[in-house]
Parts: sequence; C-alpha cells; structure tokens
Amino acid sequence: MESLVSSSSSSRTTVTEEDQRMVEGHVFHIYHLFTDLLPNAQTVMLELQRDKHIEYLTKGLRQLSPSFSVLDANRPWICYWILHSIALLGESVDADLEYNAIDFLSRCQDPDGGYGGGPGQMPHLATTYAAVNSLITLGGHRSFSSINRAKIYSFLLRMKDTSGGFRMHDGGEIDVRACYTAISVASVLNILDGELVQNVGNYILSCQTYEGGIAGEPGSEAHGGYTFCGLATMVLINEVNRLDLANLTDWVVFRQGIEGGFQGRTNKLVDGCYSFWQGAVLALIQMLCSVGDEQLGAEEEDCSTDSPESCAASELSEEEQHSEETSFNFDEASQSRDEGNAPDCSLEFVRRHTTNQSLFHCVALQQYILLCSQMEGGFRDKPGKQRDHYHTCYCLSGLSSSQYSWSKGADSPPYPKAVLGPYSNLLEPIHPLYNVVFEQYSEAHLFFSRS
Repeated sequence: MESLVSSSSSSRTTVTEEDQRMVEGHVFHIYHLFTDLLPNAQTVMLELQRDKHIEYLTKGLRQLSPSFSVLDANRPWICYWILHSIALLGESVDADLEYNAIDFLSRCQDPDGGYGGGPGQMPHLATTYAAVNSLITLGGHRSFSSINRAKIYSFLLRMKDTSGGFRMHDGGEIDVRACYTAISVASVLNILDGELVQNVGNYILSCQTYEGGIAGEPGSEAHGGYTFCGLATMVLINEVNRLDLANLTDWVVFRQGIEGGFQGRTNKLVDGCYSFWQGAVLALIQMLCSVGDEQLGAEEEDCSTDSPESCAASELSEEEQHSEETSFNFDEASQSRDEGNAPDCSLEFVRRHTTNQSLFHCVALQQYILLCSQMEGGFRDKPGKQRDHYHTCYCLSGLSSSQYSWSKGADSPPYPKAVLGPYSNLLEPIHPLYNVVFEQYSEAHLFFSRS
C-alpha cells in the first residue's frame, strides 16, 4: 500500500510543471508555424514593427486610460519605460511632449531631494532612478539642469544604512535594488563618492547565494533582476572582482530555456522582461576582460553559441587578455575610492572589447522576443499575456543587448549575422550599466562631468 501511494504521488504533475508545458506548447506552436512559412514570409514575421510600436508608445505618453490609476505611484517609471523604448527605436518625442515631460518630472522632485512617484509624493530611490534616466533620455540643457544634484546627493546619504546598503525610501526596505538605484543615479550624475560607496560591496556579497545568482536581501532566493542590480552596482563601485563570477555566470546561462528566452528564477516560466535583466548580466560579464581570465576559466574549452549552457566558461583571446586599451585597473580604482574619490569607470568599461563568443544564445533570444513577445504595437511577457509598457521597455532593451553581444565595443555596429531578421531591426545600443541609450548617456556624461 505504501509503495502504491508513493508511486501515485510521484507521477502527479505540479502546477508549475503544467504551466511550463502550456507555455512550451504556445511557444513551439508559434515556432512551427514560422518554420512552415516561405522565406519571404519568415522575413516579414521577424520584422520589428517600428511604426506600430512608436504609435503605441506615443499614445501612452500622451494619455493613459483610467485603469492605470493603480500605477499612480509609478508615474516616472511609465515615463522611463516609454521614453527609453522610443529612444531604442531611434526616435524622439516632439517638442511639446518633451517640454511637458520635463515639467512633470520637475514637479515630482522633492524639495529635500529625490523624486517621488508623482507630484507631492514622498521621494523614493526607484522613482528617482526612473526620473533621472527619463531626463537623460530626453537630453538637452533644460532637461539636465532640472536635476538638483546637490539635493539628490543629500537624499542618497539619508537613505544610506549602517549595513552598507540603502533604503528605498524613508523607513523603507533595504535591498539590492536600492543599492543599484542609488549608486546608478550617483554615478551617472557624477556625485558618487567614498561615503556613498562605503560597505555597499559587503552588502551585495552577502546577497550572492549558493546558486551563484544574487538575491534581493541576505538569505533570499537568487533572482534575475537583483542579479543585474548587484552585478552592475559592483562594477560601478569597482569591486566586481569580489563576486564569484564563475558561479554567477553558470546560474545566469542556465536561466535561458528551450523557448529561447530567459526565466527570472530557477523553475520559473520564461518572461520577456528577463531578456534584459538576465541578458544584460551576460553582456556585462563579457566586458569584464580584466577579471574574466581569472574567474571565468579561460583555459577551459571553447564555448559554443549552439547551446546556452555550454557557455558557462568563456575563453578570452590572448589579445583581449593583455590589451592595455580595453583593461580597467580595478586595484587602482579601489585605491582612489579609498582616498575619498569614486573614479568613473562606466564610460571606459563599455568601450572595451568583449569576448569573441557570446555567453548566451543571442539569436534564440531575439527569436523569442520577435515571434513570441512582439505584438502589433508593444511587447508582452509571453504568449497569452497582454502588452504593457514595462515589457515593451525591457524586451527592446534585451533585444538591443543581444544584437550587440558580438560587437567590439559600444561604438561598433554588430555583424549582420548577429541581428535576426532584416538588418533594419537593429536598435540603438544601450549603456548596459544604466540601461539608457549610449548616445544619450554620452551627452549626459559630458554635461555632468563639466558641472
């Protein structure tokens, strides 16, 4: 009797397994339809629907339906998701929309520093990050000058916790997301210093789990969003060599499933937004030439882009390992930070050469985004879901990151074979540490470096 009960129990499928099978069924039905098409029809199906995306995004920036009232505390995020998506598509908003966006975000800025979710709301690190990235994306003197850097610095210091981490808002939670949004804002505005950086690396290290990924807080489960936040933060504070990059890489590459897209956590479903959160992690790791030789096992066998899991250990070429032009000295940067300064490595970081091989199957990811997430205006999580501005932003960000995954640097166009579908699908390159279009970042970097 006991063995019968055990056998019956072991053969029962879980809800997670049933959901996974359903998603796979939807995805592979789309892929089978695609493979049965003639080549010309396949090209059309893979085409990025630029005009329809721009129409969807611009409409959302002008007016949203009453159902969006639940996102009243996230209005700078909506601005960022839409403005960044438009910029990725190589377009910009008209003068009236630009003026109104800057005016609105200025009214979200708290008199004591930071940005709230709307006018009169308490300042929050997440909406501060979204507002600053929105203003950088808009670009220009009026946009940049609207940011009160001195007040933001004071706000960041108030959010600093004795653990080394940051609180999201006054009395709020301390987590890796708060660390990233604080350090990212300080870095891009050129106000990062030793006081803000102090013990942040220790807090991030305490959140790296046995799986290799990074959790939101110590003792929690590794998560794609927090892994990006943790890794990007460690790069920005010049302490990335303290992470266990080999295990982190293994964890991330195994999050790319048979659908071609990424999942956010172990045994979770594929989700289009992780095209950026996980894909950008691997893009960052490919740029870590100066520490990659030591921690990613350059003497192990070559990786192949035929399967994502085979790329857990990437071999760097001799030229990449020893190139003085592409290597950043983290020891010197740490010494400078200890002396009270926080050197800006973000521009030099993205100009370095990447490895010859992508650490993930970038073409398979593009296939998932274009065939399964793309809709006639906007992008979605997965087949069966509705489009939204959040997934549109991060699907396009992931698409850009995957298109440039084989590029020599931020200023180098990708090889045609790296862009799935017509080459007109090519998006603008992003700065992977901040997730803003690189051209807009460069303009802001120059402005705030002189301020």
